[in-house]
Amino acid sequence: MLRDQFPILNTTVYGHPLVYLDNAATTQKPQVVIDAINHYYTTLNSNIHRGVHHLAAEATELHEETRRKVQELIHARHNHEIVFTRGTTEAINLVASSFGRQFIKEGDEVIVSGMEHHSNIVPWQLAGARLRPIPFNDEGVLDLEAFAALFNERTRLVAVAHVSNSLGTINPVEQLTKIAHSHNVPILIDGAQGIAHLTVDVQKIGCDFYCFSGHKMYAPMGIGVMYGREEILDVLPPYQGGGEMIKDVTFERTTYNELPFRFEAGTPSVGDTLGLAAAIDFMSAAGIEKIASHEEELLNYATQRLSEIDQLRIFGTAPHKAGVISFLIGNAHPYDVGTLLDKLGIAVRTGHHCAQPVMDRYGIPGTVRVSFALYNTLQEVDTLVNALHRIAPMLQ
Repeated sequence: MLRDQFPILNTTVYGHPLVYLDNAATTQKPQVVIDAINHYYTTLNSNIHRGVHHLAAEATELHEETRRKVQELIHARHNHEIVFTRGTTEAINLVASSFGRQFIKEGDEVIVSGMEHHSNIVPWQLAGARLRPIPFNDEGVLDLEAFAALFNERTRLVAVAHVSNSLGTINPVEQLTKIAHSHNVPILIDGAQGIAHLTVDVQKIGCDFYCFSGHKMYAPMGIGVMYGREEILDVLPPYQGGGEMIKDVTFERTTYNELPFRFEAGTPSVGDTLGLAAAIDFMSAAGIEKIASHEEELLNYATQRLSEIDQLRIFGTAPHKAGVISFLIGNAHPYDVGTLLDKLGIAVRTGHHCAQPVMDRYGIPGTVRVSFALYNTLQEVDTLVNALHRIAPMLQ
Protein backbone atom coordinates (compact mmCIF):
# COMPACT_ATOMS: atom_id res chain seq x y z
CA MET A 1 0.00 0.00 0.00
CA LEU A 2 1.41 3.41 -1.00
CA ARG A 3 0.37 4.99 2.29
CA ASP A 4 2.62 2.59 4.20
CA GLN A 5 5.66 4.13 2.50
CA PHE A 6 5.24 7.42 4.42
CA PRO A 7 6.66 6.95 7.93
CA ILE A 8 5.41 10.28 9.30
CA LEU A 9 1.80 9.16 8.84
CA ASN A 10 2.28 6.83 11.82
CA THR A 11 2.60 9.89 14.06
CA THR A 12 0.08 10.62 16.79
CA VAL A 13 -0.90 14.21 17.68
CA TYR A 14 -2.37 14.89 21.12
CA GLY A 15 -3.16 11.18 21.38
CA HIS A 16 -4.90 11.00 18.00
CA PRO A 17 -3.62 9.40 14.80
CA LEU A 18 -2.33 12.12 12.48
CA VAL A 19 -4.72 13.09 9.69
CA TYR A 20 -2.56 15.18 7.39
CA LEU A 21 -4.66 17.40 5.12
CA ASP A 22 -2.19 20.23 4.44
CA ASN A 23 -0.70 18.89 1.24
CA ALA A 24 -1.04 22.11 -0.76
CA ALA A 25 1.50 23.60 1.67
CA THR A 26 3.84 20.60 1.47
CA THR A 27 3.48 16.88 0.91
CA GLN A 28 5.00 14.25 3.18
CA LYS A 29 7.98 12.23 1.92
CA PRO A 30 8.03 8.51 1.12
CA GLN A 31 10.84 6.40 2.53
CA VAL A 32 12.52 6.14 -0.90
CA VAL A 33 13.00 9.91 -0.96
CA ILE A 34 14.37 9.95 2.58
CA ASP A 35 16.70 7.09 1.66
CA ALA A 36 17.93 8.86 -1.48
CA ILE A 37 18.95 11.93 0.52
CA ASN A 38 20.59 9.79 3.20
CA HIS A 39 22.44 7.75 0.55
CA TYR A 40 23.92 10.88 -1.01
CA TYR A 41 25.26 12.27 2.26
CA THR A 42 26.57 8.93 3.52
CA THR A 43 28.19 7.64 0.32
CA LEU A 44 28.46 10.35 -2.37
CA ASN A 45 28.76 13.76 -0.71
CA SER A 46 30.74 15.89 -3.15
CA ASN A 47 30.47 19.05 -5.16
CA ILE A 48 29.57 18.44 -8.78
CA HIS A 49 30.72 19.31 -12.32
CA ARG A 50 34.22 20.55 -11.47
CA GLY A 51 35.74 17.58 -9.66
CA VAL A 52 37.75 14.82 -11.35
CA HIS A 53 37.53 12.32 -8.49
CA HIS A 54 35.09 9.41 -8.29
CA LEU A 55 32.60 10.94 -5.83
CA ALA A 56 32.29 14.13 -7.87
CA ALA A 57 31.85 12.22 -11.12
CA GLU A 58 29.13 9.95 -9.73
CA ALA A 59 27.30 12.78 -7.97
CA THR A 60 27.42 14.82 -11.19
CA GLU A 61 25.96 11.97 -13.24
CA LEU A 62 23.07 11.47 -10.79
CA HIS A 63 22.42 15.22 -10.61
CA GLU A 64 22.21 15.49 -14.39
CA GLU A 65 20.13 12.31 -14.60
CA THR A 66 17.57 14.13 -12.43
CA ARG A 67 17.48 16.89 -15.04
CA ARG A 68 16.65 14.27 -17.68
CA LYS A 69 13.91 12.83 -15.46
CA VAL A 70 12.34 16.26 -15.06
CA GLN A 71 12.51 16.73 -18.82
CA GLU A 72 10.59 13.47 -19.30
CA LEU A 73 8.11 14.30 -16.51
CA ILE A 74 6.99 17.57 -18.10
CA HIS A 75 7.70 16.54 -21.72
CA ALA A 76 10.21 19.30 -22.45
CA ARG A 77 12.06 19.22 -25.77
CA HIS A 78 15.56 19.47 -24.27
CA ASN A 79 17.07 18.77 -20.89
CA HIS A 80 18.96 22.07 -21.03
CA GLU A 81 15.56 23.79 -20.80
CA ILE A 82 15.40 22.53 -17.18
CA VAL A 83 16.91 24.93 -14.63
CA PHE A 84 17.16 23.89 -10.97
CA THR A 85 16.08 26.42 -8.34
CA ARG A 86 15.18 26.31 -4.66
CA GLY A 87 11.46 26.22 -5.45
CA THR A 88 8.62 27.87 -7.34
CA THR A 89 9.21 31.24 -5.69
CA GLU A 90 12.84 31.39 -6.78
CA ALA A 91 11.93 30.08 -10.24
CA ILE A 92 9.43 32.91 -10.78
CA ASN A 93 11.85 35.45 -9.32
CA LEU A 94 14.50 34.16 -11.75
CA VAL A 95 12.21 34.81 -14.72
CA ALA A 96 11.00 38.15 -13.34
CA SER A 97 14.58 39.32 -12.82
CA SER A 98 16.04 38.10 -16.11
CA PHE A 99 13.00 38.70 -18.32
CA GLY A 100 12.32 41.97 -16.54
CA ARG A 101 15.82 43.35 -17.13
CA GLN A 102 15.58 42.44 -20.78
CA PHE A 103 11.99 43.32 -21.67
CA ILE A 104 10.11 45.24 -18.94
CA LYS A 105 10.41 49.02 -18.96
CA GLU A 106 8.59 51.65 -16.91
CA GLY A 107 4.89 51.56 -17.75
CA ASP A 108 4.94 48.02 -19.13
CA GLU A 109 2.33 45.52 -18.00
CA VAL A 110 2.11 41.89 -16.88
CA ILE A 111 -1.25 40.11 -16.90
CA VAL A 112 -1.84 37.84 -13.90
CA SER A 113 -4.97 36.10 -12.68
CA GLY A 114 -6.95 37.36 -9.73
CA MET A 115 -6.26 34.10 -7.89
CA GLU A 116 -2.45 34.18 -7.91
CA HIS A 117 -0.19 33.25 -5.02
CA HIS A 118 1.87 36.20 -3.81
CA SER A 119 4.91 34.55 -5.40
CA ASN A 120 3.37 35.27 -8.81
CA ILE A 121 2.50 38.85 -7.92
CA VAL A 122 5.34 40.44 -5.96
CA PRO A 123 8.25 39.47 -8.30
CA TRP A 124 6.57 41.28 -11.21
CA GLN A 125 6.04 44.36 -9.07
CA LEU A 126 9.73 44.22 -8.13
CA ALA A 127 10.52 44.04 -11.86
CA GLY A 128 8.68 47.33 -12.30
CA ALA A 129 5.60 46.03 -14.10
CA ARG A 130 2.04 47.26 -13.71
CA LEU A 131 -0.21 44.26 -13.01
CA ARG A 132 -3.47 43.67 -14.86
CA PRO A 133 -5.52 40.98 -13.03
CA ILE A 134 -7.88 38.59 -14.84
CA PRO A 135 -11.17 38.61 -12.89
CA PHE A 136 -12.91 35.42 -11.79
CA ASN A 137 -16.51 34.68 -10.90
CA ASP A 138 -17.99 33.48 -7.61
CA GLU A 139 -17.27 29.86 -8.52
CA GLY A 140 -13.60 30.67 -9.01
CA VAL A 141 -13.55 30.48 -12.82
CA LEU A 142 -11.48 32.96 -14.85
CA ASP A 143 -13.28 35.32 -17.23
CA LEU A 144 -11.57 34.57 -20.56
CA GLU A 145 -13.35 37.37 -22.41
CA ALA A 146 -12.04 39.84 -19.86
CA PHE A 147 -8.59 38.23 -20.22
CA ALA A 148 -8.53 38.78 -23.97
CA ALA A 149 -9.48 42.43 -23.47
CA LEU A 150 -6.51 43.11 -21.15
CA PHE A 151 -3.87 43.01 -23.89
CA ASN A 152 -2.41 46.21 -25.29
CA GLU A 153 0.87 47.49 -26.71
CA ARG A 154 2.43 47.59 -23.22
CA THR A 155 1.67 43.92 -22.36
CA ARG A 156 4.95 42.05 -21.93
CA LEU A 157 4.00 38.76 -20.24
CA VAL A 158 1.13 36.66 -18.88
CA ALA A 159 1.75 34.86 -15.55
CA VAL A 160 -0.96 32.51 -14.27
CA ALA A 161 -1.37 29.57 -11.91
CA HIS A 162 -2.05 26.13 -13.35
CA VAL A 163 -4.07 25.33 -10.20
CA SER A 164 -5.19 27.86 -7.60
CA ASN A 165 -3.70 27.07 -4.21
CA SER A 166 -6.62 28.74 -2.42
CA LEU A 167 -9.61 27.65 -4.52
CA GLY A 168 -8.41 24.49 -6.25
CA THR A 169 -9.48 25.76 -9.69
CA ILE A 170 -7.69 24.08 -12.59
CA ASN A 171 -7.16 26.90 -15.05
CA PRO A 172 -7.38 26.28 -18.84
CA VAL A 173 -3.66 26.87 -19.42
CA GLU A 174 -3.67 25.67 -23.04
CA GLN A 175 -6.42 28.12 -23.91
CA LEU A 176 -4.73 30.92 -21.96
CA THR A 177 -1.48 30.21 -23.80
CA LYS A 178 -3.16 30.34 -27.22
CA ILE A 179 -4.74 33.70 -26.39
CA ALA A 180 -1.45 35.10 -25.11
CA HIS A 181 0.48 33.89 -28.14
CA SER A 182 -2.17 35.32 -30.49
CA HIS A 183 -1.02 38.68 -29.13
CA ASN A 184 2.67 37.67 -29.44
CA VAL A 185 3.00 37.70 -25.65
CA PRO A 186 4.88 34.94 -23.77
CA ILE A 187 3.30 33.14 -20.83
CA LEU A 188 4.57 31.74 -17.53
CA ILE A 189 2.66 29.01 -15.70
CA ASP A 190 3.00 28.67 -11.93
CA GLY A 191 2.80 24.88 -11.64
CA ALA A 192 3.36 24.58 -7.89
CA GLN A 193 -0.09 23.09 -7.32
CA GLY A 194 -0.36 21.33 -10.67
CA ILE A 195 2.76 19.19 -10.89
CA ALA A 196 1.77 16.57 -8.27
CA HIS A 197 -1.84 16.22 -9.37
CA LEU A 198 -1.94 16.54 -13.16
CA THR A 199 -0.10 15.23 -16.18
CA VAL A 200 2.01 18.16 -17.39
CA ASP A 201 3.11 18.47 -21.01
CA VAL A 202 4.75 21.85 -21.58
CA GLN A 203 4.89 21.30 -25.33
CA LYS A 204 1.18 20.54 -25.49
CA ILE A 205 0.41 23.53 -23.28
CA GLY A 206 2.75 25.62 -25.41
CA CYS A 207 3.89 27.77 -22.48
CA ASP A 208 7.17 29.65 -22.45
CA PHE A 209 7.92 29.04 -18.77
CA TYR A 210 6.65 26.46 -16.25
CA CYS A 211 7.75 26.69 -12.59
CA PHE A 212 7.27 24.24 -9.73
CA SER A 213 8.60 23.04 -6.36
CA GLY A 214 9.76 19.58 -5.37
CA HIS A 215 8.30 19.70 -1.87
CA LYS A 216 4.72 19.72 -3.15
CA MET A 217 5.35 16.51 -5.12
CA TYR A 218 6.80 14.29 -2.34
CA ALA A 219 10.38 15.58 -2.84
CA PRO A 220 12.45 17.58 -0.32
CA MET A 221 12.12 21.26 0.42
CA GLY A 222 14.79 23.43 -1.19
CA ILE A 223 14.60 22.08 -4.75
CA GLY A 224 12.49 23.36 -7.63
CA VAL A 225 12.46 23.79 -11.37
CA MET A 226 12.14 26.58 -13.89
CA TYR A 227 11.40 25.25 -17.36
CA GLY A 228 11.96 27.75 -20.15
CA ARG A 229 11.79 27.32 -23.90
CA GLU A 230 15.29 27.25 -25.37
CA GLU A 231 14.57 30.13 -27.75
CA ILE A 232 13.62 32.49 -24.94
CA LEU A 233 16.26 31.33 -22.44
CA ASP A 234 18.94 32.00 -25.05
CA VAL A 235 18.21 35.74 -24.99
CA LEU A 236 17.80 36.21 -21.23
CA PRO A 237 20.63 37.53 -19.05
CA PRO A 238 21.76 35.51 -15.99
CA TYR A 239 19.82 35.78 -12.75
CA GLN A 240 22.80 35.58 -10.38
CA GLY A 241 26.57 35.72 -10.79
CA GLY A 242 29.26 33.44 -9.39
CA GLY A 243 30.70 30.02 -9.98
CA GLU A 244 29.26 27.52 -12.46
CA MET A 245 27.38 30.10 -14.55
CA ILE A 246 30.54 31.28 -16.33
CA LYS A 247 32.92 30.15 -19.08
CA ASP A 248 35.72 32.71 -18.63
CA VAL A 249 36.25 35.42 -16.04
CA THR A 250 38.77 38.27 -16.10
CA PHE A 251 38.71 41.58 -14.26
CA GLU A 252 37.69 43.20 -17.52
CA ARG A 253 35.06 40.80 -18.86
CA THR A 254 33.02 37.64 -18.12
CA THR A 255 31.71 35.14 -20.67
CA TYR A 256 28.62 33.25 -19.51
CA ASN A 257 28.09 29.50 -19.61
CA GLU A 258 25.72 27.61 -21.91
CA LEU A 259 22.20 26.53 -20.93
CA PRO A 260 21.12 25.59 -18.34
CA PHE A 261 24.19 26.40 -16.26
CA ARG A 262 24.04 30.13 -17.03
CA PHE A 263 21.09 30.29 -14.62
CA GLU A 264 22.53 28.01 -11.90
CA ALA A 265 25.12 30.05 -10.03
CA GLY A 266 26.89 28.48 -7.06
CA THR A 267 26.80 25.09 -5.40
CA PRO A 268 23.49 23.26 -5.97
CA SER A 269 21.61 21.28 -3.35
CA VAL A 270 22.64 17.91 -4.79
CA GLY A 271 21.10 15.78 -2.07
CA ASP A 272 17.74 17.47 -2.61
CA THR A 273 18.11 17.04 -6.37
CA LEU A 274 18.52 13.29 -5.88
CA GLY A 275 15.50 13.34 -3.57
CA LEU A 276 13.56 14.95 -6.43
CA ALA A 277 14.65 12.12 -8.74
CA ALA A 278 13.39 9.55 -6.22
CA ALA A 279 10.07 11.40 -5.92
CA ILE A 280 9.62 11.43 -9.70
CA ASP A 281 10.31 7.69 -9.82
CA PHE A 282 7.85 7.15 -6.96
CA MET A 283 5.10 9.16 -8.67
CA SER A 284 5.73 7.49 -12.01
CA ALA A 285 5.46 4.05 -10.42
CA ALA A 286 2.24 5.03 -8.65
CA GLY A 287 0.84 6.49 -11.89
CA ILE A 288 0.03 10.19 -12.09
CA GLU A 289 -3.36 9.49 -13.66
CA LYS A 290 -4.19 7.07 -10.83
CA ILE A 291 -3.11 9.68 -8.29
CA ALA A 292 -5.39 12.25 -9.96
CA SER A 293 -8.31 9.81 -10.01
CA HIS A 294 -7.90 8.98 -6.32
CA GLU A 295 -7.69 12.65 -5.35
CA GLU A 296 -10.77 13.46 -7.41
CA GLU A 297 -12.68 10.76 -5.52
CA LEU A 298 -11.54 12.31 -2.24
CA LEU A 299 -12.50 15.79 -3.44
CA ASN A 300 -16.00 14.76 -4.50
CA TYR A 301 -16.64 12.75 -1.35
CA ALA A 302 -15.33 15.50 0.95
CA THR A 303 -17.37 18.17 -0.84
CA GLN A 304 -20.51 16.08 -0.36
CA ARG A 305 -19.79 15.31 3.30
CA LEU A 306 -18.84 18.88 4.20
CA SER A 307 -22.14 20.12 2.79
CA GLU A 308 -23.83 18.28 5.66
CA ILE A 309 -22.41 20.76 8.17
CA ASP A 310 -24.63 23.71 9.09
CA GLN A 311 -23.40 27.13 7.99
CA LEU A 312 -20.38 25.72 6.18
CA ARG A 313 -19.53 27.68 3.02
CA ILE A 314 -17.09 26.43 0.39
CA PHE A 315 -15.13 29.01 -1.58
CA GLY A 316 -14.12 27.77 -5.01
CA THR A 317 -16.70 25.57 -6.71
CA ALA A 318 -15.33 25.53 -10.26
CA PRO A 319 -16.33 22.51 -12.35
CA HIS A 320 -12.65 21.66 -12.89
CA LYS A 321 -10.85 21.43 -9.55
CA ALA A 322 -7.86 19.73 -7.97
CA GLY A 323 -7.99 18.33 -4.44
CA VAL A 324 -8.35 21.60 -2.52
CA ILE A 325 -11.36 22.73 -0.48
CA SER A 326 -11.47 26.15 1.21
CA PHE A 327 -14.31 26.80 3.63
CA LEU A 328 -15.63 28.79 6.56
CA ILE A 329 -18.13 27.79 9.25
CA GLY A 330 -20.55 30.59 10.10
CA ASN A 331 -18.68 33.56 11.52
CA ALA A 332 -15.96 31.44 13.12
CA HIS A 333 -12.43 32.63 12.46
CA PRO A 334 -10.47 30.08 10.39
CA TYR A 335 -7.64 30.12 12.93
CA ASP A 336 -10.00 28.95 15.67
CA VAL A 337 -11.28 26.11 13.48
CA GLY A 338 -7.75 25.04 12.59
CA THR A 339 -6.62 25.14 16.22
CA LEU A 340 -9.48 22.94 17.40
CA LEU A 341 -8.91 20.48 14.55
CA ASP A 342 -5.25 20.28 15.49
CA LYS A 343 -6.20 19.21 19.02
CA LEU A 344 -7.97 16.27 17.38
CA GLY A 345 -4.91 15.33 15.32
CA ILE A 346 -6.09 16.89 12.04
CA ALA A 347 -3.66 19.13 10.18
CA VAL A 348 -5.20 21.78 7.92
CA ARG A 349 -4.08 25.22 6.75
CA THR A 350 -5.75 28.49 7.82
CA GLY A 351 -5.40 32.09 6.69
CA HIS A 352 -5.21 33.78 3.30
CA HIS A 353 -2.84 31.12 1.91
CA CYS A 354 -0.54 33.77 0.39
CA ALA A 355 -3.45 34.71 -1.88
CA GLN A 356 -4.73 37.83 -0.18
CA PRO A 357 -6.44 39.28 -3.32
CA VAL A 358 -8.61 36.13 -3.44
CA MET A 359 -9.83 36.75 0.10
CA ASP A 360 -10.44 40.42 -0.72
CA ARG A 361 -12.52 39.28 -3.73
CA TYR A 362 -14.84 37.36 -1.38
CA GLY A 363 -14.66 39.92 1.44
CA ILE A 364 -13.30 37.44 3.99
CA PRO A 365 -10.11 37.37 6.13
CA GLY A 366 -9.15 33.85 5.12
CA THR A 367 -10.38 30.26 4.98
CA VAL A 368 -9.76 26.82 6.38
CA ARG A 369 -8.09 24.84 3.60
CA VAL A 370 -8.14 21.06 3.25
CA SER A 371 -5.89 19.61 0.54
CA PHE A 372 -5.40 16.02 -0.51
CA ALA A 373 -2.53 13.75 -1.60
CA LEU A 374 -2.25 10.18 -2.80
CA TYR A 375 -2.01 8.80 0.76
CA ASN A 376 -5.22 10.34 2.07
CA THR A 377 -8.30 8.15 2.54
CA LEU A 378 -12.08 8.36 2.62
CA GLN A 379 -11.90 7.39 6.28
CA GLU A 380 -9.79 10.49 6.96
CA VAL A 381 -12.45 12.61 5.30
CA ASP A 382 -15.00 11.06 7.66
CA THR A 383 -12.71 11.83 10.60
CA LEU A 384 -12.53 15.47 9.48
CA VAL A 385 -16.29 15.79 9.04
CA ASN A 386 -17.01 14.16 12.39
CA ALA A 387 -14.55 16.54 14.05
CA LEU A 388 -16.19 19.56 12.42
CA HIS A 389 -19.62 18.39 13.62
CA ARG A 390 -18.12 18.16 17.10
CA ILE A 391 -16.44 21.57 17.17
CA ALA A 392 -19.01 23.62 15.20
CA PRO A 393 -21.27 24.19 18.26
CA MET A 394 -18.24 25.51 20.19
CA LEU A 395 -17.74 28.24 17.56
CA GLN A 396 -21.26 29.72 17.59
